[in-house]
Amino acid sequence: MREVDRVIAERLSTSVPLIGQISHYIIAAGGKRLRPALLLLVCGALGYEGAQRFNLAAVVELIHTATLLHDDVVDESTLRRGRATANENFGNPASVLVGDFLHTRSFQMMVEAGSMRIMEILSAATNVIAEGEVMQLINMHDASLDEEGYLRVIRSKTAQLFEASAQLGAILAGSSPAVEAACATYGQALGTAFQIIDDVLDYAGNSAEMGKNIGDDLREGKATLPLIAAMQRGTPEQAAIVRQAIEQGSTESLDTVVTIVKETGALQVARAAAEAEAKRAIEALEHLPKNPHATSLLQLAAQLLDRRH
Repeated sequence: MREVDRVIAERLSTSVPLIGQISHYIIAAGGKRLRPALLLLVCGALGYEGAQRFNLAAVVELIHTATLLHDDVVDESTLRRGRATANENFGNPASVLVGDFLHTRSFQMMVEAGSMRIMEILSAATNVIAEGEVMQLINMHDASLDEEGYLRVIRSKTAQLFEASAQLGAILAGSSPAVEAACATYGQALGTAFQIIDDVLDYAGNSAEMGKNIGDDLREGKATLPLIAAMQRGTPEQAAIVRQAIEQGSTESLDTVVTIVKETGALQVARAAAEAEAKRAIEALEHLPKNPHATSLLQLAAQLLDRRH
C-alpha cells in the first residue's frame, strides 16, 4: 500500500497548482483504501508479483476519489473523513473539474497496462458507476423504492468498483475464467455488504467515528435499506413519518426516524442482508488457493460486518 500511495503521489503531478492542491487534499484525507487493497490481496492470493499491480491499484483509487469529489457536490456534503469536503473548501466548480482530471489521469494510467481486457473491465466499470449515480439521483425523495431497486443502485455505484478491483487481480495473474468469475463475485458481494453497512451506520453510527454527518442520507432523500425495512415493518403511522421524511428530504424528524428504524428491527434486517452478501463473498473464495492472502480476503469479508465507520 505504501508503494500504491507513492504511485498516486507521483501521478498527481501537474503544472496546474489548484489541481494538485485539491487532489492531494482529498487523497491525504486517507480513507480505507479498500479497493486498491482488494486488488493487491487478490494478486497475492493468485501469486502475481508484477509492478503493474501497484499501477492498477492506484488507478482504482483515483477513480474512486473522482467519484467522491463529484458525489459530494451532487449531495451538497460538507464533511467527509472527519474534515471539510473539497467542495466545501474549494467550491463546487473546482471539485467537479478536478474530479474530471482524476478520471482522465486514471485512464492514461490504465492504458500503460497494455491490455485491452483491463481497459474493457475498467471502462465498463466507470460507465456502470455513472449509471448508478444517475439512478440514485432519479430515486431521490422516492419513498416507493423497494429493496430490489435499492440493491440495483448500490451494486452499480458502489459494488462495481469492488468487483472490478478483484477481477483485475485475477486478470493480472492470468487466472482461468472460473477463478476470474469467482473473484468478480467476491468483489461484488463485498462491495454490496460494505454499502449496506454504510447505510446502517447512517442511523446507528457515531458522527465522530464515521467522519461524516449522521442523517446525511435522510437529508438527501435517499430511501436506503434501513428506511425501506422500517416502512415495511412499522405501523401505518410510523411508515407515514418515514415516508414524509424521505419525500421532504428533511432531518427535522431525524430523531423520530432513528427511533422508528430501531424499534421496527429495520437495522437487523439490513445487517442480515449484509451478512448474506458477506457469506456469498466468502463462498466465492473456495475457488482460490489457500494461503495468507486468501485468508486475509476471508477475514475482510467477515470483519466488514463489525465496522463502525
